[in-house]
Amino acid sequence: MTTWTLPQPDSRFVAVDGLRIHYKRAGAGPPVLVVHGSGGSLHSVGAVSAAMSVFCDVIRLDLPGFGLSGPRADRDYRIRTYAATVHRFMDAIGVPQYAVVGHSLGGNIAWNLALDHPDNVTALVLINATGYPEKALPAAFKLMRNPLLKPLLRRWMPRSAVAGNLRKLVSPGSNIVDDAMIDRVHALSNLPGNRSALVDMVNIDHADRSAEIRGIVAPTLVLRSRSIGGQHFARDIRGSQELVHPNAGHLLPEEQPQWVADASARFLKTFEQTERLTQ
Repeated sequence: MTTWTLPQPDSRFVAVDGLRIHYKRAGAGPPVLVVHGSGGSLHSVGAVSAAMSVFCDVIRLDLPGFGLSGPRADRDYRIRTYAATVHRFMDAIGVPQYAVVGHSLGGNIAWNLALDHPDNVTALVLINATGYPEKALPAAFKLMRNPLLKPLLRRWMPRSAVAGNLRKLVSPGSNIVDDAMIDRVHALSNLPGNRSALVDMVNIDHADRSAEIRGIVAPTLVLRSRSIGGQHFARDIRGSQELVHPNAGHLLPEEQPQWVADASARFLKTFEQTERLTQ
C-alpha cells in the first residue's frame, strides 16, 4: 500500500449506485464540480481545484472505476451512466445546482450531464473534452482494444508503460511527468478492479451524441490545447467562448493548472455577476 491508495485526512465518502464514492471538497462560494479524465483521479485535478477554491466551493470525485471509488459491479461504464451517477452523487451530497469543469472523459461526462440535467448544471468548462467521433484514440486505448492484449492488460501494466503513456500526453519538453506522478497513477490504477474497469470502458461502443451538443443551453467555456484536434464545442454550443493554449498537451489541467484556474474563474465570476443582475 502507498499513501496514494489510502484515504487522506480530507477524504470523504458517500454511497451512490452501490459504490462508496471518494471525493474531496474545499473552499466557499458558488459550487463547482471538477471531473478528471480517463486514467486519472481526483488528484489529477488537484492543483486546479486548489487554485479555484479561493473563490468557490470546489468538489472533486474519483469517478467509478478510478481512484478510491473502485469499479462498478455491473461493469457499466457508458458515458450516460457516468453522467447519471455524477448527478446522483451531487444530489447525495446536497448540491442541487452547480457548474461543472471537466477534463477529457470528465468533459464528456460534463456536457452529457448538461444535456440530461439542464436544470442542475449552471455552467460548463470543457477542457480538451471528448465526445466527437473523429477525436483520435490514445495509443494506450488502442492496445486495450487488441483482443490478444486485452486479457493481459486487465491484470498487469508495468510502471515503465505508465510513464511512457503519461509522457505521450504532455507537450514536448514538459517536466511534469515525474516519479511522484508516475507512482500515483500506477498505484491507483493497480487497485483491485480499476485496471479491468478501464479496459471495459475503452471497449464499450459508446453512443455518439455529438449531434445533440447544439442543444446545450448552459453557458460554456472551451479550454483547448492547440495540439488537440477533433473538438467542435465552440462551433456547436451557441454563445460559447474558447481559449486555446499554444503549448500544452492533453493533460492541460496538470501542465497549466493556474492558466486553467484563472480562465475558469474569470468565466464563472462573469457568469455569476450577469446572473445576479438579471435576477
